Amino acid sequence: MVVSIIRRPGVGRIETSEAGGRTRGIPMPSIHAFRALQYRGGSGDLSAVIAPPYDVLDGDDRAELLARDAGNIVAVDLPHVPAKELGPPAAYQGAAETLAGLIEAGTISQRGTPAIFAYRQRYDMHGKASERCGMICTLDAVPFGPREGGGILAHEQTFGGPKEDRLALMRATKTQTSPIFGLHQDEQGRATALVRTVMDERAADATAETADGVVHELWTIDDDTTINAYADALAGEDIFIADGHHRYTTALNYLEELGGAGSLPADHPARRTMFVLVGMSDPGLAIGPTHRVLGGMKDYSFEKFQEVGAGHLNFEAVDNDPKKFEQQIASIAEREHRNVFGIYDFDTGLCSVAWPADDDPLGDDFANKPEAWRHLDVAIVQHLIVEQICQPELNGGEPVKWAFPHTIDEVLELGKGKETGSSISGGGRPQLALIVRPTPLEAVREISRAGELMPQKSTFFFPKLATGLCLNPLA
Repeated sequence: MVVSIIRRPGVGRIETSEAGGRTRGIPMPSIHAFRALQYRGGSGDLSAVIAPPYDVLDGDDRAELLARDAGNIVAVDLPHVPAKELGPPAAYQGAAETLAGLIEAGTISQRGTPAIFAYRQRYDMHGKASERCGMICTLDAVPFGPREGGGILAHEQTFGGPKEDRLALMRATKTQTSPIFGLHQDEQGRATALVRTVMDERAADATAETADGVVHELWTIDDDTTINAYADALAGEDIFIADGHHRYTTALNYLEELGGAGSLPADHPARRTMFVLVGMSDPGLAIGPTHRVLGGMKDYSFEKFQEVGAGHLNFEAVDNDPKKFEQQIASIAEREHRNVFGIYDFDTGLCSVAWPADDDPLGDDFANKPEAWRHLDVAIVQHLIVEQICQPELNGGEPVKWAFPHTIDEVLELGKGKETGSSISGGGRPQLALIVRPTPLEAVREISRAGELMPQKSTFFFPKLATGLCLNPLA
């Protein structure tokens, strides 16, 4: 994952525009209300027309959503599969024609007045009911990097395929079809309190439920008082991108294509990007783990892994029950005061835990990195376990195959041959699972502000945002 910093240029004024600025020159920072495109006027039950993010869907998922409603947003947002790869030009042209047809039929319409939208997701995690609350709005599209007054901070690396795909879709549709997930500090809890107050005062304007059981609720806010209060609560705040780095980079690339700062009007809609903003003080904000499953290593055995890992890692056998890893890792981490990983061998079913033999195992090779980065579980897995043990000693120096499951159940399903979007299926079988703990939110904040990038798949924010509640027109 990539982390960058951007600071907003203080409070400005926005002019009236059909594209989506607020009216009457109200003093505001760089969050903006916008004239969203919405299904069914943004009201009622939208379950049949929204979808999960494109990059977690496959062809079967797409077909299932379209069978429920042929106008589901997935027909636009996922014009071809597999996701995250550039598809044929006809696919993107087809997505544009589909969107135009939905607008012409009145299924999707554009708001007459700009608004922001309070957004609540109600979900269960580990048997506990939770809710995460945020606000859908647009932000000025500015490059990653430090700025006075607050900025946009990334924390994941980006890759070419997804950016090419999203840019082709944006060119064809002239629309931002799904929001970017952003976090902000909100140390005093002002923004979170305002969002939740709106939700307490009246029923949601629109609701939806996705197949994972998450309930999505939307409140339209178009009064100046509330919009200004929310803008004031975010003044000077950094925005950390939690999910959507490729989409944000795409927005910047699209803006540059259109002429950037040189020729576009100041209020051109492509200068703004749709976000869901959630305060870090929100009690429903949760980060889950992203485990690592390795495969395709030609010289691997569990015994040899332990043998060549000696000196780098300390090993301790534990109960051969992967579902006990969480409590065993926590107990040993408290004892050793180190990063502790669960180790699961698919062939034998043996379980153990491991921790670095060195207090700072990445200190020599990455002395220029912040300490918080060097002590990330995912950094140690990648740069110590994979690059110093598995690749050179167990795979002849060649890259290993990866999968990135989020739960122990998903790890075990991979062992049974179930495909979950991993590269292992095309290049070998699962051999070794490395079980990690969630990346702490404080580490995301610290590393982002230092301008450093985390390894890919460092964080997993649950639940995923819905696509289709609001679309951001760029023309």
